[in-house]
Amino acid sequence: QVQLVESGGGLVQPGGSLRLSCIASGSISSMGVVAWYRQVPGNARDLVAQITTSGSTNYADSVKGRFTISKDNVKKTLYLQMNNLKPEDTAVYYCNAFITTYRGTYSGYWGQGTQVFVSS
Repeated sequence: QVQLVESGGGLVQPGGSLRLSCIASGSISSMGVVAWYRQVPGNARDLVAQITTSGSTNYADSVKGRFTISKDNVKKTLYLQMNNLKPEDTAVYYCNAFITTYRGTYSGYWGQGTQVFVSS
């Protein structure tokens, strides 16, 4: 069984920084596309940043230049460094990963989410 667990959310003032982490555990053979999404109540879950299988990164226009996605394949951990945070970044942040298990299955998995609140 595969599990993704996020951490690092919290309350921060505008202009501040947070670093989110997402640790993957379980029967993991390899990780494919990994990403961070965010969601505010009443809205759809939106893509924030992504690392493709080739290692290239993609960002939502609203976070370009402020957020950086990275991963540590050995630790099976995904990160999102968020700088110069704005009130509109307030949301629940979810990590997502496409994982091949040792059984040979390939599926997308979600973490439980971590709340980020940007306010003075």
